[in-house]
Amino acid sequence: MTAVQINKKAKKPMQQDKVFPIINGIILCILMFITLYPVINTVAISFNDGIDAVRGGIGLWPRKFSTEAYGTLLNDPLTWNAFGISVARTVITTLTNLLFTSMLAFALSRKEYIFGKFITLVVVLTMYVNAGLIPNYLLIQRTLKLGKTFWVYIIPTMFSCFNMIVIRTYINGLPEALAESARIDGANDMRIFWQIIFPLCTPVLATVALFVAVGSWNQWFDTQLYNGGKKYLHTLQYLLKMKLATSMNTANAANASVDALASQAASKTTPITIRCAITVVSALPILVVYPFLQRYFVTGMVLGGVKG
Repeated sequence: MTAVQINKKAKKPMQQDKVFPIINGIILCILMFITLYPVINTVAISFNDGIDAVRGGIGLWPRKFSTEAYGTLLNDPLTWNAFGISVARTVITTLTNLLFTSMLAFALSRKEYIFGKFITLVVVLTMYVNAGLIPNYLLIQRTLKLGKTFWVYIIPTMFSCFNMIVIRTYINGLPEALAESARIDGANDMRIFWQIIFPLCTPVLATVALFVAVGSWNQWFDTQLYNGGKKYLHTLQYLLKMKLATSMNTANAANASVDALASQAASKTTPITIRCAITVVSALPILVVYPFLQRYFVTGMVLGGVKG
């Protein structure tokens, strides 16, 4: 076999190695565009003039720039009050849920705890057997009397069975020698949890925190059930939902009344731009927080924690 033939055979794998990254990059770029286009389009419509947006055809950039939709939302004092309620609710719910859920997960992960299997079974059953909306409403509203108070957002969300299972599974994967060595040195279970287990659970706790924060931030139905008549307890999601419903009613009235149509034209806002502005305002806080938690989404935090 000549040297020329050997070089030709050697070039074929090299050419294949170059082709795959190019094709892979093209596919990823297409998927990225498909994913980002609805988001960018929503932002573009939210910054577009309302009357012009009714024509449609807006792509990645506003055709007629306007901030009237955001002005309608942000100039209302109730919006800022609802924003504060949502932030307080999200922060307190996330902290309390992580605290109580992780503590129970640690207790149930201990093999020496004789009631661990029984309590786990009882807790898991709540995931499969749910009494429903009406008994839950009667419990919170009449028995616990949490209605028309801020605590209706906090107390029912202090614990999550699913999150407990996720955290307990992660703790079970940690080396048992860590807890045993600490116990030999005289540490009790509380100290083992706070100084050893809890710091090592940072990745799973960050993931659970994001789940809880997103769920709490996007929640609005409990506000409608328990605090619908208390404006100072409205959350941002509920308030934005009500503004969207109001804008839709205004649009329906505009279709039936020339005066209402003129009023809507003067405000330069339509349900389309209001809806897109609501979407941007609702998603922005989570988009800001997510990059700070993303760096914790890794594994192998305890590699090297135990040396043989």
